[in-house]
Amino acid sequence: MSVTTESAIGHDELAVLKLLALDGGLDGDIKLSCSHLAARLDASNQTASRRLQRLETASLIDRETVSDGQWVAITEAGEQALHAEYEEYRRIFETDSEIELAGTVTSGMGEGRHYISLPGYQRQFDERLGYEPFPGTLNIELEQESIRRRTAIASLEPVPIDGWEDDERTYGPAVCHPATVETESGDRYTGAHIIAPERTHHDEDQLEVIAPEKLRTELDLDDGDRVTVFVGDRQ
Repeated sequence: MSVTTESAIGHDELAVLKLLALDGGLDGDIKLSCSHLAARLDASNQTASRRLQRLETASLIDRETVSDGQWVAITEAGEQALHAEYEEYRRIFETDSEIELAGTVTSGMGEGRHYISLPGYQRQFDERLGYEPFPGTLNIELEQESIRRRTAIASLEPVPIDGWEDDERTYGPAVCHPATVETESGDRYTGAHIIAPERTHHDEDQLEVIAPEKLRTELDLDDGDRVTVFVGDRQ
């Protein structure tokens, strides 16, 4: 697994992050000494200190040094890294692999309708997803816990949509994942996909879903309605 951060983080650092979480680092500051951590890792004090420094540089932990040790807390980015690890282990030990995301329906800016309809994307949707999507996306604003869980999607095998260009401009690549959308009343739509630019700086709380039909109509959805999206193998 690779975690994209400001600095290269490997399995050794993730092991330290897990130890910090087991000690309560997700709930707030915990008191820590490098010697104690080194003993648990069966490593030198310098090695323990270096791994903490890498986690801090990557913004996965916050640290404050005091005279008799240091206070350490796992950041939101650190929690997301642990969630991604957890989802990979789920794929190993559980038969089905899916990620459950919840949020509320919102109105988009209309960009989805334009890009979904472009011929360079439409051809690939037809070939790789098996359908031409309705020209538009179902936009969902994710709840806080689902924002954290969203990082686990990186552990799932995507359906790639290649970038392409015409005479006017270049269009970037995207990735899709199979998805099922379920309403609070239990109505369910299978055969949809979430879609996201391959490299994006969009808000992580926004999820876009495409499908052969207009999901708002098929599921009788309005802005503010709560839905759950199951991303992965449930089809």
